[in-house]
Amino acid sequence: MNQHTSPPKGCSMQWCPTQWARKVRVPLGFVTAALYIFEVARQPAHGKAIAWSLALVLPGLALRAAASGTVKKNRELTVTGPYAYTRNPLYLGSMLIAAGFAVALQSWPLALVLAAGFAVIYIPVIAGEEQFLRATFPGFDEYCRRVPRLVPRLRLHLGPAERQTVAPHDAADSGAAPAGFSGALYLKHHEYNAAIGAALLYLSLLFLRPMLEYVLHLLG
Repeated sequence: MNQHTSPPKGCSMQWCPTQWARKVRVPLGFVTAALYIFEVARQPAHGKAIAWSLALVLPGLALRAAASGTVKKNRELTVTGPYAYTRNPLYLGSMLIAAGFAVALQSWPLALVLAAGFAVIYIPVIAGEEQFLRATFPGFDEYCRRVPRLVPRLRLHLGPAERQTVAPHDAADSGAAPAGFSGALYLKHHEYNAAIGAALLYLSLLFLRPMLEYVLHLLG
């Protein structure tokens, strides 16, 4: 979802789903990175597997780009673009990208670690974000009834709340902002970093193992 940038309202000082997920994300990131490097070093890259991975990575990047260019965090409840099909297009896009690289590596261990990481991080984060959005936007419950949390619906049925962008309580009378993709929003959210990161990961698939072998050869 990622329609807000601040901790959700109602979080206590003792425990907040979003803050807890952020703490867990760092060590999980190190574990995933170490496993990724191990898998890259363990076996040579397979061209067919890399080609198949693009069928997941490219749609994931496109979905994240469309969502980042549509969402107006903290200002409006975005219900257009990819948000008309799934409430969490950014997270779904990230899952597709991660699954694509697991396919490229042909690694079940990496796939299992990524799946566990997404479950541990995204379940509490989504719960916290929904808590914030429900308290901030009066149309959120109706939006939830129409649009699934993660798995996209295949048919689009626009209700009154989805024909326009829903404003928060304190801006309900200001009128809805124009909906649609915005390149300025895409740049503001730095979503190009996802494409850069994916490109670097593909380069690592192709060149990291030969580089490691060359270094080991020099050391030997």
